[in-house]
Amino acid sequence: MTQASGDYRAHLFPPGHPRIESLRGLDACEYAPRARHDEFTGGLIDGWRRLYKQPFVGVTSDGTLREGLYDGDLDVPEADRAPVAAMVAAASELLDITTDDERARLCHGVDAVEWQTWANPEFLQFDTGLRLEFSRPEVVEAFLRLVQASTSPRGYELIRTAMRINGFLGDVVGLPGIMNELSYNVALYGEPHATDPWGWQLYGHHCAVNCLVAGGAMVVSPVFLGAEPNEIDAGPHAGTVAFTERIALGRAIMAQLTDSQRGQAITYDALVDPAMPPGRVHPGDERHLAGAFQDNRVIPYEGVKAAELSPAAQDLVWELLADFSCLLPAGPARRRDAQVRAHVADTWLSWIGGTGANEPYYLRVQSPVVIAELDHHCGVFLTNDTPAPFHIHTVLRTPNGNDYGRALVRAHGRGAR
Repeated sequence: MTQASGDYRAHLFPPGHPRIESLRGLDACEYAPRARHDEFTGGLIDGWRRLYKQPFVGVTSDGTLREGLYDGDLDVPEADRAPVAAMVAAASELLDITTDDERARLCHGVDAVEWQTWANPEFLQFDTGLRLEFSRPEVVEAFLRLVQASTSPRGYELIRTAMRINGFLGDVVGLPGIMNELSYNVALYGEPHATDPWGWQLYGHHCAVNCLVAGGAMVVSPVFLGAEPNEIDAGPHAGTVAFTERIALGRAIMAQLTDSQRGQAITYDALVDPAMPPGRVHPGDERHLAGAFQDNRVIPYEGVKAAELSPAAQDLVWELLADFSCLLPAGPARRRDAQVRAHVADTWLSWIGGTGANEPYYLRVQSPVVIAELDHHCGVFLTNDTPAPFHIHTVLRTPNGNDYGRALVRAHGRGAR
């Protein structure tokens, strides 16, 4: 295991600083109206709420939805099927122990717009489903068993690591009511079933996962996983790190490129570059383009084509994308890897920032069937006012209409199998 470094501790707010003191003692519900009326976060919320009201289409590269990309996804060989039986059993156990009121909050239609309320900040914008920190322990444990039944062992551990780091940050800065291990909303969509589409959602600070199954087919996206800091250096989980390997993979890809390819891949030399057009750096998302509420965003391809890279560099691109998809169980992961590789001719790699060993950067790998973004950020509850390696955001999307498994749901409704 990579050892924690403690580098972030040089950027803790000093005791008594108003950034922390103004929020001390608040819980999520008390903090929500503060965030809505704050000059900075209120503006973010207003912008995201306007986007939420748009009917879902899907992220595209040019504003035109590419049809047919997922038409065969319901035809899943037995070896590659999602663990639907275990998922249905876990979801049924959850529903069995919830009260009528809890189920009314927890459950939505399979194509409900509430799927699109997920967000990654620490403040509540939409209180969809149940809030784990305010739920009964047996409900919390049952939902986490559903997550575990749906994901790979490594994927489940990464989700729990993001949640634990959030709790660690809350303890370190003295705001456990706003950031704790259970500061997350959860919901079910559709009725748990062996063949009909249904799924679940978990979202909150630095951790948002949307999972849908239809028979043996599975889509896990959008996914947002991040950490501030990227480590736990004290307490029962000391030594835990989240994204060190993923960050290193990005740098390893760039090291494999020729000078010419690297010049194509680097779209801007600096993370905040004077050459950037207005709006390229968002006050909340920074360089991310496919984050929360960006379900219909047009994101043009840019950078260098993966097909032009050496076999060694291509292998690292596939390894990076597999790491982004590590939440998938083994069978769906194999199937997803094959789907992604089939689009090598339309896969693009772009980069912003330096490529040195400790330099923060932004990376995007994009094709008709995947968008994976990695970005280093400024401090939110730490004081660094420039992006730093210890604050990391990652986003995974299934573009052209299959986020939230929407293409699977449509295909199932047409009778495709």
